[in-house]
Amino acid sequence: MSIARIVLGGEGGQGVQTIAEILAEAAYRSGLEALYIPNFGVEQRGGVSLAFVQLGDEVVAVPKFRRAQVVVALSDRAIQRTADYVTRETTFIYEASAAVDPSFLPREAGRLLPVPAVKLATEHLHPRVFNVLILGTVVGVVDMVEETALKAALEGLLGHKFALKPELRELNYRALGEGRELALTA
Repeated sequence: MSIARIVLGGEGGQGVQTIAEILAEAAYRSGLEALYIPNFGVEQRGGVSLAFVQLGDEVVAVPKFRRAQVVVALSDRAIQRTADYVTRETTFIYEASAAVDPSFLPREAGRLLPVPAVKLATEHLHPRVFNVLILGTVVGVVDMVEETALKAALEGLLGHKFALKPELRELNYRALGEGRELALTA
């Protein structure tokens, strides 16, 4: 195995940092090395937020990287901001529910993976779990994180919300599963 390098991008408030934090924590709980670096400006809502995650069984010696194995973009602006990290080895996951301008999609990506997370979450789960659906897709593509570790990391970050509304736990677990399934069947 080696190190998986992942870039996530989206509009502030879409949950990019939450996805990255849960992913890094789940990797750590799976016995992997993990590093998460948030990148957002002063506008936490309304601006493009980026997150950089590295995980694997090797020590992450350098926190920055130029190319990613997985890039996630949840908006047109995020597609533009993450394009520099794409190579022929990159799986490029993008939110396909909105009207994405096809000219923004990176032609050099090895695999384009459209995920209608907002639509699926809104129609089958709950609109608030669309980012967890994306997390499940990333986990399915990377295939390095144990499911029990992923659920424990999710519980660690969102457990206080689950305590107030227990039905959210099952919704989030279903979103993880559906996202992972999308990665495997697309």
